[in-house]
Amino acid sequence: MTATTERAVGSDVRRLEGPDKVRGRAPYAYEHELGAQAVFVALVQSTVARGRITAIDSAAATAVPGVLAVLTHEDAPRLGDVVEELRVLQGPQVQYVGEPVAAVVAETSEVARDAAARVQVTYESGAPDVVLTADRTDLYAPEQLMAGFETDSVIGDVDTALAAAPVSVDVTYTTPVQHNNPIEMHATVARWDGDVLRMWDANQGPHNLVPVITEAFGITADQLHITSPHVGGAFGSKAFTHVHQLIAGMAAKVTGRTVKVELTRQQMFTLVGHRTPTIQRLRLGAQPDGTLTAISHEVVEHTSQNAEFAEQTATATRLMYAAPARRTTHRLARLDVPPPTIMRAPGETPGMYALESAVDELAVELGIDPVELRLRNEPARDPERDVPWSTRNLVACLTEGAQRFGWAGRDPRPGVREDGRWLVGTGVAAATYPTRRRPSEARIQAVPGQPYVVSIDASDIGTGARTALTQIAADALRVPLDQVDLRIADSRLPKASGAGGSTGITSWGPAILAAADELRDREVPPGGLTVTGSSGPGEEAEQLSSHAFGAHFAEVRVDRDSGEVRVPRMTGVFAAGRIINPVTARSQFLGGMTMGLSMALHEQTVLDAGRGHFANHDLAEYHVAAHADVGAMDIHWLDEVDEAHNPLGAKGIGEIGIVGAAAAIGNAYWHATGRRVRDLPITPDRYFG
Repeated sequence: MTATTERAVGSDVRRLEGPDKVRGRAPYAYEHELGAQAVFVALVQSTVARGRITAIDSAAATAVPGVLAVLTHEDAPRLGDVVEELRVLQGPQVQYVGEPVAAVVAETSEVARDAAARVQVTYESGAPDVVLTADRTDLYAPEQLMAGFETDSVIGDVDTALAAAPVSVDVTYTTPVQHNNPIEMHATVARWDGDVLRMWDANQGPHNLVPVITEAFGITADQLHITSPHVGGAFGSKAFTHVHQLIAGMAAKVTGRTVKVELTRQQMFTLVGHRTPTIQRLRLGAQPDGTLTAISHEVVEHTSQNAEFAEQTATATRLMYAAPARRTTHRLARLDVPPPTIMRAPGETPGMYALESAVDELAVELGIDPVELRLRNEPARDPERDVPWSTRNLVACLTEGAQRFGWAGRDPRPGVREDGRWLVGTGVAAATYPTRRRPSEARIQAVPGQPYVVSIDASDIGTGARTALTQIAADALRVPLDQVDLRIADSRLPKASGAGGSTGITSWGPAILAAADELRDREVPPGGLTVTGSSGPGEEAEQLSSHAFGAHFAEVRVDRDSGEVRVPRMTGVFAAGRIINPVTARSQFLGGMTMGLSMALHEQTVLDAGRGHFANHDLAEYHVAAHADVGAMDIHWLDEVDEAHNPLGAKGIGEIGIVGAAAAIGNAYWHATGRRVRDLPITPDRYFG
């Protein structure tokens, strides 16, 4: 190898694909132009939430010039043994509003949409059941939560400890249905080359889709080729297989053509998942000095009739603070809704909103500063697993954040600080997100005089992963960045975990390091040399508790006349291991904090109890934070390296930025107004309620 002394990791490398994206040269899934033979799909969706199709008439649609096929449950290709939620067009049963009941394939997208509107569907239906309450008699405990967490955890006699606590709070918080809404809609281009299914798809990891799609179409992994080089955001919605991808393969099989499927913004509210609503009861007991004696966090969520999705909402509560008596539980209700899925920082985001709001309420009851209360309950070891931390720098995040934000001297009384017509308050909340490694493989091809070709089926969903992995490879190979040819997002490349759970860099980076280690001491012959390396969780996963931590501080202003809420400034301080690229890292933290602000003040998908559909299923009425909503963002991270967890010393940063942000804003709102809003979002009308 040709050695270089300059390190790429830790430097401000601009996105390598940035110029191509700005110039429109980076093709996203739907933009792959494959010749004039491409045809288009439009979906017909159910208008009932519970029932069955009794008749379907596609004659008028078939008669439209340019229509090639209309697929229904009566004539669509049969799928293999896939899970129920993906058995699209396989039977007459309907389980949620918006479920595809037919697919029209036509020469143009306009013709496809016109014909889809002509398909007549008759249903036998019943009243929808879509309302989640904590007193439902059909709540049940799932066998396991998402990501393998135990459903319930109980340590000590919680009820006795709560009853005996000198100071306590007993409060319930709710979070609504929320939708991921990446700017790029879900899209798939599919064609069959003989018995090989070729797909250009917007996803968070081509290998994530391979098991389902091969099973669905009865093919082997060698007969499936999925690429996804550029993805315009995901936030979890593109992590798994969805029905539109199967419809694309079915339509391509039936017509023998290259098929394009792009969901509309409205269809994304039903066909690619959502964050489940939550009802969370928090009970905290403490001594007068603030020492926690009991923690109880009980969660109720919904799932769909055709899939079980159990979000791990209370799991962060198991490790945040020390207390001898602890309980966390999760219960589900099966409703007539589309299947939920992961959304940025699943579990921790809604769960830490409730926990950190309750901690703030306890601080008020105790008369203790909320930063100080958190510091007094810092655990020396993981209180749930009783193992050491790989690193835990929450105390440093809180103290550094308080200094940067100007927390000292804060008047604890609510509703006393004014600036003209604005009521002004400040709030704080802690943040955490687990650090994990997933099995991944990388391949490096070395040919004398040429750049190293580094291949791994990683995904860049807009996070800067392509750039960060190139930096990691350059340092591992001891060469400049331009001597690395990184190839990602292709199911024919070495298998890697998907982009999700903040595991990308911590899983893919060590695999590249392992391949570079294999190559480093070998002589490269004139014809070249290819080596592979792999990485995954080791003994540290059982021996240590590994998490990123952070602290959010927010200033909130509320107009006393209109109830308008503004957040002019936020400070976020994070302990997230080694930062590979400060430029893209800051972008990730900024994005997470902005989503947290959006969650606190705007985001809510409304279920119509009478019809069972999402009433505000577009970006006109599903409000998200815009530029005018985002004030000054002070983002800082500690100089932390966690080599006990992985050889890179990184922890993952994609999700820690959103966790806790909504709680900091909610706590600041209380400090400004004296009104505690326990049901998100905090809209202007809450001030007058």
